[in-house]
Amino acid sequence: MIRIITLISCLLISFNTFSQNTPKQKLDSVFSMMHAQNQFSGTVLIAECGNIVFSKGYGFQDSQSTHKNTRETIYELASCSKQFTAAAIVLLHREGKLMYEDNLGKFIPELSRWNQVTIYDLLRHTSGIPEYLIDMSGDWDHSKIATNDDLVSFYASRKDSLTFTPGSQHRYCNTNYALLATIISRISGMSLAEFSERNIFAPLKMNHTFIYNSRQHPKVIKGRAIGYVWKKNSFDKITSENPDYGDSLVYYLDGIVGNAKVNSTVIDVYKWVTALKNNSFFTPEEFSLMTSVTKTSNGRSVPYGFGLDLSGSKDNRSFGHTGSWDGYSTFIYHNMGKDRTIITLQNFKMGAYPFKTINQIIDNDPIGIEYTKKISLQRPDVEKFAGNYIDKEDKLEEHQITFLDGYLIYNTKAIKWDMRFFPISKNQFKAIRQGGSDGELRFSEMENGDIKLEMLQYGKTIGSGLKKN
Repeated sequence: MIRIITLISCLLISFNTFSQNTPKQKLDSVFSMMHAQNQFSGTVLIAECGNIVFSKGYGFQDSQSTHKNTRETIYELASCSKQFTAAAIVLLHREGKLMYEDNLGKFIPELSRWNQVTIYDLLRHTSGIPEYLIDMSGDWDHSKIATNDDLVSFYASRKDSLTFTPGSQHRYCNTNYALLATIISRISGMSLAEFSERNIFAPLKMNHTFIYNSRQHPKVIKGRAIGYVWKKNSFDKITSENPDYGDSLVYYLDGIVGNAKVNSTVIDVYKWVTALKNNSFFTPEEFSLMTSVTKTSNGRSVPYGFGLDLSGSKDNRSFGHTGSWDGYSTFIYHNMGKDRTIITLQNFKMGAYPFKTINQIIDNDPIGIEYTKKISLQRPDVEKFAGNYIDKEDKLEEHQITFLDGYLIYNTKAIKWDMRFFPISKNQFKAIRQGGSDGELRFSEMENGDIKLEMLQYGKTIGSGLKKN
């Protein structure tokens, strides 16, 4: 029944919507606006019923050239890489080289104290294993690039306990997929990069997809975008480990694969999604297992399959993933009921994706305001809100607002957030936040000349302060 409904929906869309050019114009208008106000830099691909209906790049591959982002631009996929690691596990299971119920110690005996953990637990993030991004940030030599073998040795020597009984909770953890990568290498005798190329990327003709450790083994790759962050208190784009930003994590953990490090284009990612939804790479039984919502031992749903976030009912499943790492921001989504794919790959940490607006345009629904357009204000009309605001609830807390190129920058006395806000009205400023999460600063000018600050998140006030005249 779901296939019949999908077919009818696709026919209606084909004849009634995409026979006109207006949806493409609307989509382009949205992404152009977001790019102009520093909310999108990358490439988007939208497909409906097996046809690419919109695909375009915005911004540049790097800050030193005029090479524009296009459909052929290569991006780091960050956590969207996990689905390919999971796919390799499925292929090894198909060959009978592992069982999903196998314990971790069977393949990584150095970590046999975690022997309650199964392959299933690693795939679905129900293991209770600690997060290496946290642990290695404190207890690893930051001048040395760690590998997966180093990660195993790190935990073997520390003898950490599990944070919860395997299977009892669902907690997203990058260590799970790094350990899966080690298991794949030990079983196959190949690196994850070589195994993935031979068994996934090449068979699917994903000719511009590969695993790449840019600090460990740097090389020039034509068409690859450089991931960027903002230099502190500036709109200059720099790489994450630049001292003016200071994220050394991306350097000393560069050699670890499995949870990240796949590089690809929107076209190649679309080939992958197409293979998944059409059961042309995995059997229907394999794909069903990969996209099944399971339960913890406590009866709570686990909306995560094999490297895939899951939503919707069993008969109308959506799958995909998001990612953020090293100045890249990624989003992959497929709705099986509507046969709709949305892919955005960006080389900018603060990049957002207008998911609701995309769906409203394609469905020909009224368009709500998901991302508000920046307005132009005279410098004095913005700069007057700069200053220090004393928190009404905590007199020792100080909200620090500064002016920068028509934007307001938010920090506190305790934490340097470096969060940027642009004007949407004379007294309201919207945040540029990673993934597009909502934030707003609202100012009220008092009769005595004082200015009140309200901080809102999704319309709810979460903080306030007062600047004395």
